[in-house]
Amino acid sequence: MSFYVFSLPKDLLDTLTLRTLVGAPPRAPSPTPIPKPSIPSAPSGSKSCNICLGASFADVDDQRLHFRSDWHRYNVKLRLRGEDVVNEARFASLVEGLDDSLSGSASSSEEESDDSPDAVRALLAKSNNPLRPESPTSYGPRQPRTALTWFHSPPSTQIAVYNAIFPRNVPEIEHLSSLRDMQRGGPYGRRWTLLMVAGGHFAGLIVQVHQPDEEDITEPTVGKKKKKQRPKPEVHIIKHKTFHRYTTRRKQGGSQSVNDNAKGNAKSAGAQLRRYGEQALRDDIRNLMTEWAEDIAECDLIFIRASVSNKRIFYDYDEASFTKDDTRLRTFPFPTRRPTQSELTRCLNELTHVKISHLTEEALHAQDEAYLASLPKPKVVPVPPPPPVSALKQIAPRLSKEEEARREKWERLIDMATKGRMDAFQDLWQREGATLGGINARVPERDVTLLQLAAQAGQEDITQLFLEEYRADPTIPLADGVREYDHGEPDTPDAAPIPAASCRVAYDLAKTRGVRNVFRRCAAAHPDWWDWLGSGHVPSVLSQEMEQEQDERKKVKRKGLKDKIRERQSKQEDTPVPVIQPEPQMVTRAEVRDPVDGPRRLGGAAGGQDGTAGLNAEMRAKVERERRARAAEARLKALGP
Repeated sequence: MSFYVFSLPKDLLDTLTLRTLVGAPPRAPSPTPIPKPSIPSAPSGSKSCNICLGASFADVDDQRLHFRSDWHRYNVKLRLRGEDVVNEARFASLVEGLDDSLSGSASSSEEESDDSPDAVRALLAKSNNPLRPESPTSYGPRQPRTALTWFHSPPSTQIAVYNAIFPRNVPEIEHLSSLRDMQRGGPYGRRWTLLMVAGGHFAGLIVQVHQPDEEDITEPTVGKKKKKQRPKPEVHIIKHKTFHRYTTRRKQGGSQSVNDNAKGNAKSAGAQLRRYGEQALRDDIRNLMTEWAEDIAECDLIFIRASVSNKRIFYDYDEASFTKDDTRLRTFPFPTRRPTQSELTRCLNELTHVKISHLTEEALHAQDEAYLASLPKPKVVPVPPPPPVSALKQIAPRLSKEEEARREKWERLIDMATKGRMDAFQDLWQREGATLGGINARVPERDVTLLQLAAQAGQEDITQLFLEEYRADPTIPLADGVREYDHGEPDTPDAAPIPAASCRVAYDLAKTRGVRNVFRRCAAAHPDWWDWLGSGHVPSVLSQEMEQEQDERKKVKRKGLKDKIRERQSKQEDTPVPVIQPEPQMVTRAEVRDPVDGPRRLGGAAGGQDGTAGLNAEMRAKVERERRARAAEARLKALGP
């Protein structure tokens, strides 16, 4: 036995309750949204904004300025997030509620346009929290969304109705009241539209699923019996249409347009026919929708079964019967077959007839407990600790034009000092040195001096220029946390050990002997300028006399080495070379008896080396065995009887 959803028995309808899981009360309805101030509609025309409703402009310049305003950008972001736009007065009040740091009120008039995106971004971030829905964990285990809503009638009757036939703005807890309202047809009844298109087949149907409510009016008859009226059918088909076009290859599937987009336009005759069929199918459907426009406008629900591309046939054109955002649009909540008239009839019966089951309270309770036990337990998502303040990415402050110019001058000086461009450095320092704070000033963002950079880069001339002409301070320590820029390893094994970062100076950063000698020479020439041997970490001074003595010692050492080499060569020339006499070779009897000039036999003594030339190892071994055998025979013959 099956019940029609629009004519349920009254005794069954009065005892129905919403079917929910054990211990899971129905979800509370969402709070009624607060009505927002109405926004006047924008006048149609090219000089108006479709996003910011109510905004119209006198000329194109005003329209362009509006598109660059914060109000328009904020409304565009709201529209992309699916939220309602705000009017200009509401936006102004939102901006006033922001902090000064976010609104940019403290910035200068020249920088207001650069700081305005911060205000829009802050408003969007601020609007995230109030619009976030409450957590559903307070209602117990969350029920999975299904296509059916079940109702229970004691003691053992359950019926199910498809959710698609309920209004969208009605929460699930109010489906029972909506089901009771469906039993009344109203003054015009209830109409549905069912549309299907797939594989070149189209089927459409407009049906009256519920007759209008009418009072029984009987006319008095004289002398005639009252004729019994025939009951009106529950379902009345108003209009229907089916047709087919050749749009897909046999046993291949997929439309020709999809194949063209994936592989390029095919040039076969069949491809041309399928393209024509797609265009003809589109035109036929749209012409039919135009004819049915008045009937579709009176329908309560519109069910469509079509692919994403085919759905555009119905509403992606001017004067369409309905739009993409129409609240009446539904999809079939069950699988469907080829679009035909019989398939539409089957789908209509499936939607309008309830599902019935008969389970007792105990069986329902056991079923619910088994279902809840089968649900996977929710995983505990570990909440990561908030990152420390030091680890947060610091936003670089905006620099003024003067600060930008000052940074550029420092970058040029650093490049000249580390690459040894002394003439260019002198010209630039003569002009800008006084404004940068002197030679001992620390480089911004690096916290080092130019002397430390030059010493670390191994530039001897630049280091000598800083120490002698500019009198740079070699005792300034390297700041904590400053990394040492790598310019190679020390070139001498006698380099002083590098102290800790908190007490290193320019001399400690020098990795070549030439740069260290520059510090030592300056310490010898100007000992009263700085504390060279103490705070400057210079191990010893290097005067001109000391360098001359070192040069003399090197010359003497080189001269002694040259004398030793000459003496060794002269001794080798005076010593006579001994003549090595060749040792007499032992001649065997066989070799004496064998004639030298005679014929050479294979493996013979005279041609032993020549006879085995070019032979492999196996052949040479064979020749050697034969030679030894002949030598043994010769010795035996020599002994005689």
